Amino acid sequence: MPIMREEKTPCAGQPVITVRDLHVRYGQYEILTGINFTVPAGDFLAVVGPNGSGKTTLIKALVGLVPAAAGKIVFVSGLRLGYLPQKAAYADPRFPAVVREIVASGLLTRRPFPRRLGAHDRQQIDDTLSLLQIEDIADKRIGRLSGGQQQRVHLARAMVDNPSLLILDEPTGALDPRSRECFYATLAHLNSHHNVTIIIVTHDSHSIGQYAASILFLDRKVLFHGPMAGFEAEARQDHYFGMHGEHAKL
Repeated sequence: MPIMREEKTPCAGQPVITVRDLHVRYGQYEILTGINFTVPAGDFLAVVGPNGSGKTTLIKALVGLVPAAAGKIVFVSGLRLGYLPQKAAYADPRFPAVVREIVASGLLTRRPFPRRLGAHDRQQIDDTLSLLQIEDIADKRIGRLSGGQQQRVHLARAMVDNPSLLILDEPTGALDPRSRECFYATLAHLNSHHNVTIIIVTHDSHSIGQYAASILFLDRKVLFHGPMAGFEAEARQDHYFGMHGEHAKL
């Protein structure tokens, strides 16, 4: 898949990602067809759609985990990317790593051997734990935490290297309603107070509508991309979405 990088740093509102006529196939089956959209710096974009619509495939294409049959994904130069995949939680309570080690791995994975942490790295880890309000569980085993705590830890791992773009694939699927709302509020804080551009895949279109600024409604092709308020208005027009109307209603 052609992935290009432009030689400029975006100002607020300028694109950090531009997707041009993207096609993705698995074997003979085309999963995504003619996908076009841009993500401006500072956006909080929710990617929604029915099961099997290609949401996770799109995210994997953006981060380079699946190839494209055609099209381009253009990133601005110097973009720092944080990624939280769909299944990141460690359910096994015997898993030996503690929270601080999980978060630290977000710094170490991009470094050549020998992978060592310096004083600045340790301060960065402490600052991230504090930002996500999990410093009190820093020395606890990840497998002994609740689902909501585990997701905060994995978000901290994605955030520890100070990304300018954070991509999350169904991060709240296993969370209870209260934990889910807290997680969304944390993302909103990162977006508004730390200038992190966010792309999140979710089935929870009702709750995310209170936090996201824009929305991409996907069903193998883009059915809607624009401000959240515009989507809410269009979603009430069943003739626009046809068979997708029930999925679109917020």
